[in-house]
Amino acid sequence: MRKAKRSAGVIRTLSLLIGLTLVAPAYPATLTPSPVMLANVYHAGITLSDYWVSEKYDGVRGYWDGETLRTRSGAIIPAPAWFTAKLPKTPMDGELWAGRDRFEQASSTIRQQSADDEAWRHMRYMVFDLPAHPGTFDQRIPVLQKLVAQIDCPWVQAVSQFKVANAAELQRKLDDIVQGGGEGLVLHRGASLYRAGRTGDLLKLKPFDDAEARVVAHVPGKGKYAGMMGSLLVELPDGTRFRIGTGFTDEQRHGPPPVGSTVTFRYQGKTAGGKPRFARFMRVRDEL
Repeated sequence: MRKAKRSAGVIRTLSLLIGLTLVAPAYPATLTPSPVMLANVYHAGITLSDYWVSEKYDGVRGYWDGETLRTRSGAIIPAPAWFTAKLPKTPMDGELWAGRDRFEQASSTIRQQSADDEAWRHMRYMVFDLPAHPGTFDQRIPVLQKLVAQIDCPWVQAVSQFKVANAAELQRKLDDIVQGGGEGLVLHRGASLYRAGRTGDLLKLKPFDDAEARVVAHVPGKGKYAGMMGSLLVELPDGTRFRIGTGFTDEQRHGPPPVGSTVTFRYQGKTAGGKPRFARFMRVRDEL
């Protein structure tokens, strides 16, 4: 009897470990990414007077193509009809946001295949740009503000843009946002045109660095994490591989991000070999 129980236990453990390691990618590779503008990391030495500053909203990127609301990857977001009913034919770029320090709530809401009206009533579409407008960001701001005012929906809001005089004021603004539960700041060069892809015309400023990596494999846990995922083996776009072993809940260790998915992690600088130091899991990228 004991031998049979031990055998059954070994089989269950092996099944779990095989499942953790060989999970198929959950996200289709055939999606066409939304043509959104992506930020680089802020660096000292820029001419701050050239940039507008706004809060960086910790939500899910929402690209309105004039007919459909989509994620950064191009997946359709199943928002209720009333949520998008007054959105214009004009493309808009923004963040689907549930409030400061409520990313999980926002992410859970947009992942519902059948829209939950009550959950969506806590969401805001924070619009920060007009991708199809041919002018500079300086010129796009007043057009965006007028457009949002015409939409006249409390859940559709234009992101507030402001200027800072110097680096000290920028740091004070960052401290105020972070202390209030916000994620950080975004700096957008006023003379820039909207263009898809990562660009220095758009900069993000946070109290820590973050980046994205693709999940390559699940590494089985040991000790208190035996029978669960211990860490993720991930790969950066340049091919650098490393492990992320902290930042997970027990629930996430039982059901880790699928192989092939993209995760966001935070870190503090890099090693001489180019690997992120003290990498910590934050979330799976905003996919459906």
